[in-house]
Amino acid sequence: MEQTQENSSKLLMYLSPGTAWALAVGTSIGWGSFVVTGNTYLLHAGPAGSIAGLLIGALVMLIISRNYHLLINSCPDAGGVYSYTSRYLGPDCGFLSAWFLSLTYIAMFWANATSLPLYARYFFGDVFRFGRLYTLFGNDVYFGEALLTGAVIMLTGLLCSKSKRTTARIALALVVLFTLAITVCAAAALAGHTGAGFSLAPAFIPDRAAFTQISFIAVISPWAFIGFESISHSVEGFSFPHKKSFSILCAAVLTSAALYILVILLSVSAYPPEYASWFEYLRNLDRIQGIKALPPFYAAEQYLGRTGITLLMLALLALIVTSLIGNIVALSRLLYSVAKDNVIPARYAQLNGAHIPENAVFIVSTVSLLVPFIGRTAIGWIVDVTTIGATIIYGMLSCAAWRTARKERRTLETHTGLAGMVLMIIFGIFLIIPTPLSVSTITPEAHFLFTSWAILGFVVFHQIIKHDRTGRFGRSVIVWIALITFVLILSLIWMAVSNQKAMRDAMDSIFKFTHGLADAEAYTWGEEAYMQSAMRTIQFVNMRSTFIVIALFTLAVTMLVSNFMILKKRETAHEQELGKARTIANTDPLTGVKSKHAFTEYESRQNGRLADGDTQPFAVVVCDVNGLKQVNDTQGHKAGDEYIKSACRMICVLFKHSPVFRIGGDEFVAVLSGHDYEHRDEIMRELNAQSEYNRDHGGVVVAAGLSDYDSGADTTIEAVFERADALMYTRKKELKGIR
Repeated sequence: MEQTQENSSKLLMYLSPGTAWALAVGTSIGWGSFVVTGNTYLLHAGPAGSIAGLLIGALVMLIISRNYHLLINSCPDAGGVYSYTSRYLGPDCGFLSAWFLSLTYIAMFWANATSLPLYARYFFGDVFRFGRLYTLFGNDVYFGEALLTGAVIMLTGLLCSKSKRTTARIALALVVLFTLAITVCAAAALAGHTGAGFSLAPAFIPDRAAFTQISFIAVISPWAFIGFESISHSVEGFSFPHKKSFSILCAAVLTSAALYILVILLSVSAYPPEYASWFEYLRNLDRIQGIKALPPFYAAEQYLGRTGITLLMLALLALIVTSLIGNIVALSRLLYSVAKDNVIPARYAQLNGAHIPENAVFIVSTVSLLVPFIGRTAIGWIVDVTTIGATIIYGMLSCAAWRTARKERRTLETHTGLAGMVLMIIFGIFLIIPTPLSVSTITPEAHFLFTSWAILGFVVFHQIIKHDRTGRFGRSVIVWIALITFVLILSLIWMAVSNQKAMRDAMDSIFKFTHGLADAEAYTWGEEAYMQSAMRTIQFVNMRSTFIVIALFTLAVTMLVSNFMILKKRETAHEQELGKARTIANTDPLTGVKSKHAFTEYESRQNGRLADGDTQPFAVVVCDVNGLKQVNDTQGHKAGDEYIKSACRMICVLFKHSPVFRIGGDEFVAVLSGHDYEHRDEIMRELNAQSEYNRDHGGVVVAAGLSDYDSGADTTIEAVFERADALMYTRKKELKGIR
């Protein structure tokens, strides 16, 4: 039975320290931990380089953990880095973090979902390989495998939408299961590999500097650990003090690093006798079928027999399921948080009876049903994108932590925030830009996909700005200029890499042709025609990539300009509305002259000028309407209003070159300068004469007092006003006394 809570708009508190740790570990480790050890870690750095790089990466993630700890305690809301960047860096940065974070989590979710058919092929043969649909990117898509993947996606979504507590407990049990299974198999291998005659040599990849190998593994550490921070999206569900978050995040990082290292050691602890070393074995994995194609399983079988395979089968399945659970929970909480901020439809923030954002879970699951029909190769490109995405996310997170720590004067987190930013910038440069030290695994397709995703972000943000009635978005122009610069750099690198690949392919084909290794059909063309065909291919690829880069960049610039125009138009409309509001506020509704609010603003400006040494002469006239109370009492307030308007007209006619303010029910002020100031005595005599005549013949009577500004004595307009006000009261008594 799920716990209830008074506030139905809040997520339930259900995560214990143990289940929080399990979700963190389960999200960060998946199918890739068994595969990447071979084709990315070991083949690029060997066991020593991989372990050293992972330990450095773990240290970096501990720094990131400290940054998360600070922000979890400062901003204990669901949404993780989205909530933190929105609050401390602004809504624009919040959108960017959510945009790249959603790509990263959905890529991990899809990668683990599409690994299920591979799992079935390795251990159950072709049971699900029926109903071949088509071939996409060199991958055969089968209806049976798509059905398997889709069913698991929907079952995971159903589980995550009905009971959070049960889901968390299942994740905890599965994480404990695969942790123990991997540990047992690795321990057996470490204890027995020497006696079996196997060697861990070479410790590093031959003919490559050890520093380069270690650096490469350290730089891709964001990919290895991304997901450990997923519990920050469920911070509203913590049933323990937020101050414990750092120890839980550290435990998750260290557990993940330990499991990666154990799988690495297991993978090199045994290799088939036909190979001279683990290095030769791993280089030929593409040509191997069955259990041998998975080095950890082969090693487990050597040391524990069928029991080892069974343990790792259970571990691998548990890894896949926990990753699916962790990523769908993180994605749904991210959508929940974004919807609460009215960035996407509010229905994704609605909670069901179990206080779960069921609509958010449903949309993630439903959209993911398309994934089995895309093909595993395309998903691999998307997964490559997570390396860049994770680097951006941790960099933005560190920036938010740094700003928060500086504001709160927290020395440690100021240093970790700055360190996180600098490290992620270095990692990003290392990953994206080819350097002598880098051994990039980011494919041209991944570069293109990431660039396209960034540009799609411009399009989506355009719609957000278009429908934003609060004026929150679009203020951080520098953010979007930086992003478009990043897109340009990334697309140019993609173009260069694509062109280089086309050149290498052409050179390979020419080499094969000249050495008699090409297809027989190629020799029917003749050498010159074949060479020209290869050159035309290079030219075509160059032209195509150039056109695509120009088109993508033009689209991005168009969206940026369009967004700017929307903001400019909205700003103009806002200024017009503000002007109207200011006009209304500064205009007296009864008489149409300036209001008391306008006089207050005028006083402030005039005092500023006086303080700056402005000694231009002026005078203040204070007027008061006599007999208003009698008119109101005998003829009614409507007649009184007409009496006030008549008095106002008389004052405005006399002081026609000066601003007139109504500062009270029957009190007016005129500030004289220029023509009216030069003729002030004549105007005052005319005003007094007109009032005396009206007093005797039943017209409007206005008592007025005038005072000149004394540059030697007056420092504010209030002093001039007070003298004029005193003279007005004297004149008021005179008019009454004459009557």
